[in-house]
Amino acid sequence: MAGPRPGPGGWLARRSSSQLAAVMGVLAALALSGSLLVTGAAVRMDQREKAALAALHDYGAMVSKLGSEASLSAEALTGADAAWLSAWLSAFQSGPAREASTLEETCRTGRGGAGVRFIRAPVGKPAGLAALASVPGQRLGRLGEDVHVVRLGPGVLCPSRAVEVVVVRRPFGALDIAVGRVVDRSGEAWGWAVAAVVATGLLLLVMGLAAAAMSRRRLTEAVTGVSRVLDRAAVGDFSVRAPETAVAPELTELTGHVNRTLDRLDELLSWLRDSADQLAHDFRTPLARASVRLERLRATAATPEAHTLIDEALSDLARITRSMNEAMALRDGEAWVFDSVRLDELAALAADLYQPLAEERGVSIRVEGEAVSVLGVHSLLQRAVTNLVDNAVKFSPDGGVVTLTVGRRDGRPVLIVADQGPGFTAIQPRGGALGGGPDSHGMGLAFVRAILKRHGASMTIDDGRPGAVVTAFFSR
Repeated sequence: MAGPRPGPGGWLARRSSSQLAAVMGVLAALALSGSLLVTGAAVRMDQREKAALAALHDYGAMVSKLGSEASLSAEALTGADAAWLSAWLSAFQSGPAREASTLEETCRTGRGGAGVRFIRAPVGKPAGLAALASVPGQRLGRLGEDVHVVRLGPGVLCPSRAVEVVVVRRPFGALDIAVGRVVDRSGEAWGWAVAAVVATGLLLLVMGLAAAAMSRRRLTEAVTGVSRVLDRAAVGDFSVRAPETAVAPELTELTGHVNRTLDRLDELLSWLRDSADQLAHDFRTPLARASVRLERLRATAATPEAHTLIDEALSDLARITRSMNEAMALRDGEAWVFDSVRLDELAALAADLYQPLAEERGVSIRVEGEAVSVLGVHSLLQRAVTNLVDNAVKFSPDGGVVTLTVGRRDGRPVLIVADQGPGFTAIQPRGGALGGGPDSHGMGLAFVRAILKRHGASMTIDDGRPGAVVTAFFSR
């Protein structure tokens, strides 16, 4: 079942400032365009009303000039009367020179104001522009039920121009009369106004898009800066802080929280380093004293069993000292200077180091793969690879093979150490990733895991049947 749909506020909250700026620019352009359309419609209506008033005035003038002829009924109207009305309308239509020139000017320039007429009697031929009575139009109810707006296409009134005419259609006695006026076009001033509004809308749209692009770039740079600071903090470098102002004021609060968190982490890590230094100092001296005393005791031991026990105790003390030194290396801030490290060279060095020990038991170490580089701390990665090889050689059977493979998988650098020993089946599920399980099988898995994690890498352990296959995946 689908959850509730987010409201408008949720949609706005999920939009970036650059997207909101672009939306505002588009809305401003649309608002201007809408206002232009509304203003244009209002101007057009005003022009139609002016033409309608002029047509009504013309109709009144025609009626007043017809005078008593309106008393002619349909029965009394003769063909001669119809011919006289036609001639009269032609004379009225032509009128003074001003009226004729207005119609010619309308057809030439498209400007309105020219008058057109039509009259039809029950007998004889009609006179004037028949389209005024035959072309359907839109009724202008505000000025009367018999006032219409019609569109006359090219060739009807003007040879090559379409015009809009407001027509008054009213009967007068037995006569059907239609009187029209051509509606004026918007005019040059209105055209300039339209061009100005369109230009302003385009300018606002461009400014909105430019502001969105600048805002996006500014936010991207600010986020990149914060990410860079966090990446450096992930490898133990707390010397850099995110900029809190100027670059992106929208992120000032966030960068402030990030910097305060980094300050607190740096403080805690400093406390941990100081504590680790104190513990190391407290442990090194007793360990050294115990080793010296065991050496003295070994020199005076009389039986082989005593020698064996003392050697085992010294070995345990050496492992404890080594683990402590490795832990101190991990917490040391100087160990986090990253450089380009060749994994294939680390594998070759580890193989050369353990080759003499492996030959004593007939174990062979093979290095395969290609030249692959990662970003990391050479000394720490060398210790991690050495621990893996040490474990593989230690648990390989006599005559076994340890294989180190360096390459890429799905574009990521990988290091694979495979042996033919007992494997991990008894202590960890086959294919399980390292984490939370027992750090056994004779190697410092916690130490290796910590090194790989600090390098942005992960580790999986698979059952090789026989043996174990340990794979380290690096992100870069």
